[in-house]
Amino acid sequence: MADPLLEIADDLYALPLGDFTPARDALAKEHKADKDLAAGIKGLRKASVTAWVLNLLVRRDPDQVDQVLAVGEALRDAQENLDATQLREFTKQRRQLTASVTTKARRLARAEGVRTTESVGDQIEATLTAAMLEPDAAKAVRSGLLVTSLSATGLGDLDLSGAVALPEALGFSATARPTAEPDPTQRPRLTVVPDPDADVKARKAADERLADARAALGVAEKEQRGARRAVEKLRAKTLQLQSELDELRSRIATLEAEVEEVDDELGEAEAVEAEAQETVDEAQGEVDAAKAAREKL
Repeated sequence: MADPLLEIADDLYALPLGDFTPARDALAKEHKADKDLAAGIKGLRKASVTAWVLNLLVRRDPDQVDQVLAVGEALRDAQENLDATQLREFTKQRRQLTASVTTKARRLARAEGVRTTESVGDQIEATLTAAMLEPDAAKAVRSGLLVTSLSATGLGDLDLSGAVALPEALGFSATARPTAEPDPTQRPRLTVVPDPDADVKARKAADERLADARAALGVAEKEQRGARRAVEKLRAKTLQLQSELDELRSRIATLEAEVEEVDDELGEAEAVEAEAQETVDEAQGEVDAAKAAREKL
């Protein structure tokens, strides 16, 4: 049986950001006969702008999100197998893909009338990176029930406490809600979401950006270590081959010297053979002459 709170949360987090709180409160009153359900609804927290944009992306373009998560799974396999070539290729794909998808997510938010800052863009990209590095982060993003941004280094240090609306969100997939084709004659009406806690959020964004930068540094350092191991292996192989080549060259030099020595001995032996042949020929001549003289007697 479907969890009614999950279904309600799926609908609430699909709403425009400014409609969330009044809709949540109205639903809590509507279900007041079920105290547990009403309390669960009332406890649903409003998503940050970053989380709302990602929830929007999951519902508007789930195929794009699935592509991000598939590349992330391939990247994790490459890391586990220590395949340096695949690791470099998938890391390059990851950076290109997260940047491209972040741009699309911000464009979707703009179409909904919400401007996003560069800081929000950085947090979106960091959350997508976390989803590619950590399976649980991938589940959190796919749920469409994020309430905060995520960051991870890929070293199993991800903390999802408070990152999703409900603990049951992990394993849940948001309902796709594709938008209707836009009317090319109408321009979107853009509004800026008021932020009474701008200073606090700015500090939080700075902290998150620092955490994201440290996470990116951790990933880069891990990639560098893999590359260094590959270089060390190739250097060792080069030294081994060079040693074998030097040994072969030494053997060739020794054989060439032996060939020259044998050639000299061969020359001397051939001269001795020729001299012996002359002696034989002379002796044979003497034999023939003596034989002829005897026959005349």
